[in-house]
Amino acid sequence: MNQNGPMLNAYPDSIGSCLEETVSLLEEEWKGAFKSFYLLPSLYHSDLDRGFCVVDYDINEDLASRSDLRRMRDMGLDLKLDFILNHASAMSPQFQDLLARGRESEYRDFFIDWNEFWKGCGSMTKEGYIQPEDKYIRDMFFRKPGLPILMVQFPDQSMHPYWNTFYQKVWEENGKKRYQGQMDLNIRSPKVWDFYEEVLDKIASYGASILRLDAFAYAPKAVGKKNFLNEPETWDLLERVHGLAKRRDLRLLPEIHASYEEGIYRKIGERGYMVYDFFLPGLVIDAIESGDGGRLAAWAEEVTERGISLVNMLGCHDGIPMLDLKGLLPERRIQDLIDLMVKRGGYVKNLHGARNIYYQVNTSYYSALGEDDRKMLMARALQIFMPGKPQVWYLDLLGGANDYEAMKRAGEGGHKEINRSNLTAREARHRMELPLVKEQLRLLRLRNEHPAFEEGNHFKVRSEGHILTLSHERDGAKICLRADLAQMDYRITEA
Repeated sequence: MNQNGPMLNAYPDSIGSCLEETVSLLEEEWKGAFKSFYLLPSLYHSDLDRGFCVVDYDINEDLASRSDLRRMRDMGLDLKLDFILNHASAMSPQFQDLLARGRESEYRDFFIDWNEFWKGCGSMTKEGYIQPEDKYIRDMFFRKPGLPILMVQFPDQSMHPYWNTFYQKVWEENGKKRYQGQMDLNIRSPKVWDFYEEVLDKIASYGASILRLDAFAYAPKAVGKKNFLNEPETWDLLERVHGLAKRRDLRLLPEIHASYEEGIYRKIGERGYMVYDFFLPGLVIDAIESGDGGRLAAWAEEVTERGISLVNMLGCHDGIPMLDLKGLLPERRIQDLIDLMVKRGGYVKNLHGARNIYYQVNTSYYSALGEDDRKMLMARALQIFMPGKPQVWYLDLLGGANDYEAMKRAGEGGHKEINRSNLTAREARHRMELPLVKEQLRLLRLRNEHPAFEEGNHFKVRSEGHILTLSHERDGAKICLRADLAQMDYRITEA
């Protein structure tokens, strides 16, 4: 198996009630199909956003165990885990200490005191927070309406604003305020860097080799800047974290959504980091629905010429990225793709700001392709022959359609659950009898085992009308995919 082989992507409880069920599948029915496993952060103790609001980085024993992780290592599987740089849960020990001790808490500067940050840059409101002058925030990037503030009550009943980019909820219980939320960390605090070191030690002890940096571009903040991907602060942060990770044999995969025209993917690649190919999901759907692989081929040529190291994907725990395609596809074509996926049952997620713009479409990849087996198999074949390390969402592999019941159970804002069905082990094994699943597993084993796919190979792509040809060659071994986007079939030849 080559180091660049396919990567499974799932929650600990995506199949069965805990990770043990998925590990058994990897040992048995899925043996030889994967080289790596991206295990989502509900592995840790968390309370929101299906793992992305971490209370602490200890293993959630209800869902997984160190024994499960050892079994994966024994199979030769690399482990990819998340490190959420920007925020921690309001239920974290640090934030709970702040609530309990207020001004006396040793963690008072662990989080970002809004008024301290904006001192001298605005006027105090009657609510007790500084309203920054417009010149400082007119270009600021917001993930939700209003200022990113959570008003926090100290033991003396005084209220203090803390930076809160993402989710928050406040209620009263027995006369006390209670909080849920993702509280931004103050990367200027030495305590935060001590915390980072402790977290990386823990993640390394789990056997991880790839570290996905979630929401890292929000962490560096400065007065008068966008406060998303501030430069050079973001790159300085990344280099510092890289130094910590390198000492623990962890390779970084920075996660960021930005439009193609901004060129952020190039900056990440030029600095030697792996790049998340958030362009591929939309480009593959565009090629399949239009019958034209030209744009997909151009992207493959670009990343090859630039020598960018990719992790590519189709579906994932989030939606299908659309913002990323700006500048890569014509605006009208992006909107047509969004309309098509919505027609097939998807939901558009927008970004808030001065104006609403599209961000992603929440849908399963199978449903985005009209629940057409031939299109799903074409998408998988294209993915595994494109440059990069293929990341495979478990539900795509098992032919999962949109789960509207899960979305309803999640309530308001629960659109992401449309593509996160929890399957019983019996359901998963039943689906493995489907031709759609059997063929995907065949393709994945081929991608994992054929020597022509190994790192350092020679890649070629050619687009001629509705025919797209992709080939890999290394040390005399060669494999070629000829995809007919009009007839929706493909042929693989080996040498």
